[in-house]
Amino acid sequence: MASVLYEILATLFPPQCAVCNAVGSGLCDRCAPGSAARVTVRLRTLRLAALGRYEASLRQAVLALKAGRRDVAAELGRRLAACIEPASALVPVPTTRARRLQRGFDGAVLLAQIAADRANACVLPSLEQIAGDAQRGRDRSARLAACGRFAWRAESSLSGRRVVLLDDVATTGATLEDCAATIRAAGGIVDEAVVVAWA
Repeated sequence: MASVLYEILATLFPPQCAVCNAVGSGLCDRCAPGSAARVTVRLRTLRLAALGRYEASLRQAVLALKAGRRDVAAELGRRLAACIEPASALVPVPTTRARRLQRGFDGAVLLAQIAADRANACVLPSLEQIAGDAQRGRDRSARLAACGRFAWRAESSLSGRRVVLLDDVATTGATLEDCAATIRAAGGIVDEAVVVAWA
């Protein structure tokens, strides 16, 4: 569904690379990080896979996504699909309500929908941010101390279900670990996370 919507928008408003402005895609092959740029990090309880480090062209692409560029989301989601096993259940890390209203969409949810379409996976958008504050602007110690900011809002049980967390950027991994704790408390199993960039 997300890919169909993207195709319609791409016809009306041709996408442009967020880095070099070439027409054709939100992030062209020349500017996108290759598979050699991928990063794997071990967090406290999670294995994290990222398309690359939060720098250069990947940083520009993430900032364009955060500015509301759906064409960039489409390209980043397509590239994230390569990091996802088929039939996975993706749980996007939700942004704050204020940011959703500002951008017109939730970036992580859109990335998850696009990646799931391409990877034959599913999306469980049932995490909700209940604290209402973002990690952006906090120092490292404040980021690491933040916990209990999410709730699982779903009628169906997560009991014994394995899921993969998905977000745009991870800095300390604290948000991903907070989400993982919420999922485990709801009965789910999570030991993997996928992000666009590792800062």
